Parts: sequence; structure tokens; C-alpha cells
Amino acid sequence: MSNPSPLTAEFVAAGRTPECPVIDAHAHFGTFRGIYFPRVTADAMVGTMDRCGVRVTISSHHYAFIDPERGNAEMAQVVRDHPERFRAYLALNPNYPELVQRQVAQFAPGQGFVGFKFLADYHHYPITGDHYRPALEVAEAQGLPVLMHTWGGSAYDSPAHVAEVAARYPNARLIMGHSGFGQWEEAIAAASEHEHVYLELCAAYAVRGAIDAFCERVGSRKVLFGTDLPWFDPHYGIGCVLFAHITDEDRHNILHRTAERLFGL
Repeated sequence: MSNPSPLTAEFVAAGRTPECPVIDAHAHFGTFRGIYFPRVTADAMVGTMDRCGVRVTISSHHYAFIDPERGNAEMAQVVRDHPERFRAYLALNPNYPELVQRQVAQFAPGQGFVGFKFLADYHHYPITGDHYRPALEVAEAQGLPVLMHTWGGSAYDSPAHVAEVAARYPNARLIMGHSGFGQWEEAIAAASEHEHVYLELCAAYAVRGAIDAFCERVGSRKVLFGTDLPWFDPHYGIGCVLFAHITDEDRHNILHRTAERLFGL
């Protein structure tokens, strides 16, 4: 092992370290059609988290992207059953604007939901559209996080779309899920220009040099760790952070400190 970091050495030896707990800011919950997840129940996911040193996972339910009422209700129950290990995003489907308005009106951060989740690519509705406005207005008024799936070249949630939303809502905390995957320069520009725009590493951590560039040009205090659990094992993503060409201070920021500040954990 060529990495001289004591933090990395401890992780490699034990698989986790109490000195650096992990907060997974981009996860999901529940079964998903067309794929088998071997560890998808709450207890099984907690087992994975314990093995990898993940203290808290912030999730949105798979069901909620099709049936928001059912999925968000089930996610709320998971948080009630495991209040020390799970937080939740209220997932919204913009193709049902009246339901979005009703759910946002009932939103209460104290019930385990810490913010909103947009999956615009899957719903084929741009994050700049009016149907997301109720959630963004609440996030603006309360300074709440909004995790947006973002992807390079998308017609719905590219870094350019995020920059447009950021200009409209300067107090909402906008998290670029996947960091605008593929459009790295544009994602870095959006996060650099707007203090309230954050980069999130799910999938991006596997791209050589991406973490290094984010820390150097945006700063690790604006980078969050995420895995898409139960889709991917946290140890792989943690390893990418540990072996990036960054400092242990950066690793602490990415793996837990940025999320602690952003979500009040």
C-alpha cells in the first residue's frame, strides 16, 4: 500500500474506523423491479452499514418515484424504526403536480425527512420546471437540502439546469447527485460559482481524478459521499476516497463532516 495516510491504513486493516464515521448522503430503499438486491431490508442494510462504518444513511424509497404516497410513507416508517441510522428525502414525482403540492405542504423536517429528492431524468421533467417550484420554495425558505440526480448532457438535470435553479433559489442547499456525471468542468463551475451548490460522489468516485479535481477546485467542504445503496457496496466508494490524492482533512470532510454540517447530524 503506497498511501501514507494513517486513516487509510486503519480502514484497510479493519474495514472501518471510529475516527472517521461515514455518512451516506445518497441512498435508496426497498426492492426494485428487474434486479435482485441481497441486502435490502432495513436490518440487512444496517448490517452493511456496520460492516463499512456507515453511521447514517439518507435514503429515498424506490417506490416513491412511481407512487410517492406509498414510498414516502414506507420510508418514514423505516426512519421511525431506526432513528439513529436512517434519515430520508421526500421523493417527488413532478408528473403529479397536485400531489407534489400536497406532499410539500405536509413536509415536516422533524419527522425524519431532511430535504427533497428529484429524479428528473427518470420522470422526463426538467428541474427548472414549475412542478418542482413548491419544493424549491420550501427549501429556499427553510434552507433545506435538495438532492437532484444530475447527469451530463441531460435535457432535464444537467449542470446548466442546476446553475439556473441555483440562481433562482440562493438559500436552498442544492446537491448535485452524481456530480453531473460526465460534464465535470460544468459541474465544477456550478459548484464554484454558487456557494449553496454541492457535489455528491455517487458513481463519480469511480472516475479517475474526479475526487482530486473536486477537492482542488471546489474544496472538500462542498463534497459529499454517496453510494446509491443498496445498488453498490459502500466499501468500494470509501476506498476511492481513501486512495484519492487528497489529504486526511479532505477525507474527513467528504466522508462525514460536510454531511454533518449540511444535515445537522
